[in-house]
Amino acid sequence: MKRKLVAAIACRNKGSRLYGKPLQNLDVKAGIRIVDNIVACLKTIKCIDEIVLGISEGIDNEVFKTVAEELGLRYIVGDEFDVLSRLVQCGQLAGATDIFRVTSESPFLYFEPVEELWLKHQSEDADATYMEEIIDGCGFQIVTQKALETSHTEGESRHRSELCGLYIREHHQDFKVIKANPPIELIRRDLRLTVDNPEDHVVCRTIYGVFKDLAPRIPVTEIVKFLDANPNLIELVAPFAESGYEIMYHWGRK
Repeated sequence: MKRKLVAAIACRNKGSRLYGKPLQNLDVKAGIRIVDNIVACLKTIKCIDEIVLGISEGIDNEVFKTVAEELGLRYIVGDEFDVLSRLVQCGQLAGATDIFRVTSESPFLYFEPVEELWLKHQSEDADATYMEEIIDGCGFQIVTQKALETSHTEGESRHRSELCGLYIREHHQDFKVIKANPPIELIRRDLRLTVDNPEDHVVCRTIYGVFKDLAPRIPVTEIVKFLDANPNLIELVAPFAESGYEIMYHWGRK
């Protein structure tokens, strides 16, 4: 049976620190939002068969239906807090065998190893393939539709939150898991490239302004070199970096 890899992006506007994170501009003049760059990058990855938005219920999120239509994507609307159910629904809508998971507020994907890891994921008959230890915001997961559904059925409410891979991490002995690591220069816990706070947005918008000629495939290695040459940007998000990594790559129960 031919496998179908579907990128599922869970979207909502509410946020305690920054409202409407996926819709924040990277380039105001060109009208490029965070979600635009994410989708454009995913569309360049040949092994991804379809991209589906998993939109949260609520009037605040109606705008994402328009976003989906603008970008030529299908979408589902589901429970605001049960993010995992939205990913499952995305897969069901598209007839996915496997889900490619990225977050909607992280504009710079570590895209280079995706195709190779997809082949490995299939050849080793893995339930889940995780890009580990990568800079916060640049990683991804490939998870079978079946493993996602098991996580939702067997898990608790905390597993159904935005921590969608937590059930597999805590029960990894029950799954076939591939843990992939990036080059050592991309293992940097002093950096973050995800937008949760206004300061994160300043950093990502600055990066996009410098590298927009390479967009949407902006290499994370080049971003790291730029940040190291501009330590003031690293210092701007330093207060948020440590907490973001606390549970991100943890395996087993705490």
